[in-house]
Amino acid sequence: MTDTIFVTGLSIHARHGVMDHETEVGQRFVIDLELYTDLSEPSRSDRLADTVSYADVVATTTAAFKNTNYKLLERAAGAVADAILSNFPRVRAVKITVHKPHAPIAAIFDDVGIMLTRSRHP
Repeated sequence: MTDTIFVTGLSIHARHGVMDHETEVGQRFVIDLELYTDLSEPSRSDRLADTVSYADVVATTTAAFKNTNYKLLERAAGAVADAILSNFPRVRAVKITVHKPHAPIAAIFDDVGIMLTRSRHP
């Protein structure tokens, strides 16, 4: 059985991108997370120690996403996945969506971004 903890709409200002102004000024990114884990124990015990702290997940995600400037969203999302899997042993896999709503693309669009899924055992 796999259950899911999710965080949606996490807004982070960072300096990722290939263009100079993206790394100088930065922009807003929006991150959605799905953490796949077994929630059977905390659903019975009602103890934080038996689950994954949402606050800790957000802090880990924010640090991993902001601490280094990457050219590619793929790499930034990979850093988040690595950090989550390293810091939260209860998480079996993580799905990360990174939205870049103000990407420098000469077109009218609602959203652009990437989605990746990483697990402990590929």
